Amino acid sequence: MSELFQWLEAIRDRGEYVRDELSQATPVFALSRPEGILLVGIGLGQSKVFEIYDRHALAALGNPVDIEQIRQTAIEAAHLEGFNRSPEDVTLRRLMSYSLSPALKNSFESVMEPPLIVSGVFAEVGETQEEDVIMEFTYDGHFSVETEGLAVVSANEAAATQAKRWLRDRIRPHGNRKRIIGLILAMWEAMSHGQRIGGSIKPIPPEEFELEGRVIEMALLERRTKDRVKYKPLAVDY
Repeated sequence: MSELFQWLEAIRDRGEYVRDELSQATPVFALSRPEGILLVGIGLGQSKVFEIYDRHALAALGNPVDIEQIRQTAIEAAHLEGFNRSPEDVTLRRLMSYSLSPALKNSFESVMEPPLIVSGVFAEVGETQEEDVIMEFTYDGHFSVETEGLAVVSANEAAATQAKRWLRDRIRPHGNRKRIIGLILAMWEAMSHGQRIGGSIKPIPPEEFELEGRVIEMALLERRTKDRVKYKPLAVDY
């Protein structure tokens, strides 16, 4: 009983430690659109948006080394699944349920090893927008499917919930992509500086965003391309 209590205490302390480390990280976004799934992250030159497999991508926040570990785990799991079955059978639900979530959970609960400091969103583009899959995940292996096609991942869960509500109220299904990116950048700015999320926030055109040494990373999992690989990086001045 004493050993169980000590283990539970260690798990609680690990959770507090990871949340504290993530509190300095900036949010990432994923949005299902008619043309595909848009992913946006902003960092200090270290990548936050990644290609995973033919129609899969990742946007994450946290320790760059830990993000890279999860990226590699996802890539290896996807390629193994594609080899054993077929590329078309590689689904995000299977990857998350049988590979990624267990890997995160095992890492978090292995109290003799450093925990992975990472949270983020995985995306899978479908043939139609209704078939898109967007999943948020956390450092301890928990994950959830975003049924409304919008993910905002932040260490501040209350702010992420408010940001989703704010963006949903302003994003139109066939709205101009540049304006939508402007809304996401404005929300990133507000969340990163602890501003109140409300109606006074205005879209920031990408070319007017004050980088201050940061890098805007954007990618589209393109639905209409005939290429097998759907991942397409987007330039700020696309």
